Amino acid sequence: MGLVAYLKTQFVLQLLLGFVFVVSGLLINFIQLLTCVLWPIDKQLYRRINTRLSYSLWSQLVMLLEWWSGTQCTLYTDQATVDKFGKEHVIIILNHNYEIDFLCGWTICERYGVLGSSKVLAKHELLKVPLIGWTWYFLEIVFCKRKWEEDRETVFRGLERLRDYPEFMWFLLYCEGTRFTEKKHQISMEVAESKGLPKLKYHLLPRTKGFTTALKCLKGTVSAVYDVTLNFKDHQVPTLLGIINGKKYMADMRIRRFPVEEIPEDEKECANWLHKLYQEKDALQEHYHKEGTFPGPTITPPRRLWTLLNFLFWAALLLSPLINFACGVVVSGSPLLILGFSLFLIVASLAIRRLIGVTEVKKTGSSYGDEGSKKQN
Repeated sequence: MGLVAYLKTQFVLQLLLGFVFVVSGLLINFIQLLTCVLWPIDKQLYRRINTRLSYSLWSQLVMLLEWWSGTQCTLYTDQATVDKFGKEHVIIILNHNYEIDFLCGWTICERYGVLGSSKVLAKHELLKVPLIGWTWYFLEIVFCKRKWEEDRETVFRGLERLRDYPEFMWFLLYCEGTRFTEKKHQISMEVAESKGLPKLKYHLLPRTKGFTTALKCLKGTVSAVYDVTLNFKDHQVPTLLGIINGKKYMADMRIRRFPVEEIPEDEKECANWLHKLYQEKDALQEHYHKEGTFPGPTITPPRRLWTLLNFLFWAALLLSPLINFACGVVVSGSPLLILGFSLFLIVASLAIRRLIGVTEVKKTGSSYGDEGSKKQN
């Protein structure tokens, strides 16, 4: 292990990274709160400002992936599809197998200029998560409880509000509804068998309601659906903790573009289209497991300096007063000050660990398989 790689694993440096993210996030959330006065005056200006504020926060996580860990993302797609990236409103369908699948999606958003305006259909519990949920609230993210009778009005209203969004947006859908685990997969395939649907090997049965609703509400706004199938070289199982420790991963993403005109408008036919899409995604994963690659030409978009420069700006702004204060505490020799600062570090480390825990597969709570949730398709 080289010196730089060793330093990346040290708790103190990781704590400083977390401090910059948390404190800058709180400052950004406060500024977002202040921008709310713009909503009744100029809604589009409010949106443009918050798009850039959210970029300043999310790009710090992308910086960890691209510059801190050096993770590489290779796209398997054609140049004609890439030429449209960042130039149209789209719905993204991504498989939900890994702790950092959202980060891989965000790094592609960043490289094509749509990170700040990226959207997601998020579970309601995330609204209560500091920084993440609060930033999403100001970005007009649609939150749902995954109980259709309760979500219907909220989802329709939230999606229709985005029809006039001024920046090109990529709207992410995890159609499987929850992250893949063996237990959930077993339950999902039991449901597939009971409904007479083909079984999937690498995915859960997609929940069609969210997709058909999003397509219907955003009709005339989105021009295409991007199907993204993600996997990692050498059977790697990436984690956010691995990223923070500087571990490098090799991500491969097969991207296919489907113009909305090719997708049936009828809800039942649209649901069948989605089921067929997931059968194709399963075949792509089978190919990847056998060959180690996806079919098709490859493109590796270069990482941009903006994420690194943005982090360095926040680090310069926030770490200097923190280090000066820490030195002052040590020099003072006051047991009370030293104890207080030590407690602050402990609380800060626990808070950061809690945020990381939101992404961990083994800690991801879900009602998947409950009788109530089985009825949602």
